[in-house]
This record gives sequence, C-alpha cells and structure tokens, in this order.
Amino acid sequence: MPRYFLLAFLLITSLPGNAQPDLNVWNELLIEAVSDGVVDYGQWRKNPQFEELVAQIATANTKTMSHKEKLVFYINAYNILAARGILDNSSPSSVLSRYVYFKRDKYDVAGRKISLHDLEHALIRPLKEPRIHFAIVCASQSCPKLRNEAYTLEKLDEQLDLAAHGFINDPLRNYFDVKTGFAKLSKIFEWFEEDFTNQSTSLQEYLADYTQDPEATALLRQNKFKIKHMKYDWNLNGTLDN
Repeated sequence: MPRYFLLAFLLITSLPGNAQPDLNVWNELLIEAVSDGVVDYGQWRKNPQFEELVAQIATANTKTMSHKEKLVFYINAYNILAARGILDNSSPSSVLSRYVYFKRDKYDVAGRKISLHDLEHALIRPLKEPRIHFAIVCASQSCPKLRNEAYTLEKLDEQLDLAAHGFINDPLRNYFDVKTGFAKLSKIFEWFEEDFTNQSTSLQEYLADYTQDPEATALLRQNKFKIKHMKYDWNLNGTLDN
C-alpha cells in the first residue's frame, strides 16, 4: 500500500465514529428497569452495559450526523447521562443540588465536557424540535415519563408524537378545566414557551394539536384558557436501591 494511502487509512480509522450508542442495549436496559415512567435506577448501578453506553456517548462524532441523527443521539444521551448523575449520587431535588446536577457536573459527550444544562440549551434546543421537551427526562416526578424504549432514527417522529400526546394529556402534568376556562400547565410550558410558539401562532394553538378532549381543543384553538402553572415536583422519578 503506498505510504500516503496508508497514512490516510490510519487517520480515518483513528477518528471517533459517528455511530449512535448501542440502542439495542439501551432498549433492553429500559425495558428491564422502567415501568410506566418509574425507573429502578439500582439496576444500572455498576452495570457494565450501562457504563459502555456512557463511554460510547463520549466517543461519538456528531459532526457527520444529520439533523435527525443528532436528535436521536442527543435525546438518548441526555436520558442516559441524567441517569448517570443519579447513579453518581447527584440529584435535582433541592435548589443547591439542582445547580450541581444540571450545571456543575460535567459529562463527556462527543469529544467535549458538557453539563446537562448546556447539553439541553446549547445542543438540543438549537435543533428546533419542541417535542424534545417531552422526550428528555431529568429524573424528576414532574418531568415527562421516561419511555421504556430507546429513541431510534426509524421511529423518531412517531415516538416524539407519542411523547407529546402522553405528556400533554396527562392530568398530573396538565389539566384543562373546560367549565371554568382555567388550564393548569406544566412549568415546562412556561420555561420553554418560545420553543413552542416558534412552531405555532400561540402556546394554546400548539397544545390544541395534541389534546384529546374536543372541548378543550376548541377552547385552545380560540386561546380562551386562562393559564396557571403547576409547582414542579423535583423528587426522584423512581428508586435507587442497590
């Protein structure tokens, strides 16, 4: 083999791969540990398969990924690393611990050190897909339920739609009282309202695309609801028993 071909070959093969983490493994771990959004984190403590997923996130190469591939990668990466934080005995349960969990703790993601906060705000939100707010899960009760399947390239749009419908129509997270005209919404819709209104003429119009109650949908289409936001429950969305 000519020297310049050999050098090119060695350079290419030494670069980080652009493959996703092993989503078959992540899928199996989710099926075993997650039931209706309740996570048995203890199953992942000192689990070599879980640790390998974390290592794969660190060495991925997002530079060659398409927009959709990045969404799949970052959604799964966020959920895996949010769990990693819990396994490292970090927690979003108090004001101080939220700072540690979201901003101080750093993880290796595609060749860079990054916090969960920056992973969400600097890398995921700029992809301009508001349904990610129903897919990324920060290990808390008021977060969206962690699905017991990995997000995949083939099913991404369907999975995001299911996540949006499930979250918006969950009365523990959002409640539409058509008699009084009041809606109690998740704080997610206050924190990230611009992400939703960038995709629709108003937040209520956005919600109307997903609500199952025809009366609530009709009122949302007319922007008739008076909105209040629910207190966010930062308690753990599962257990951490060994």
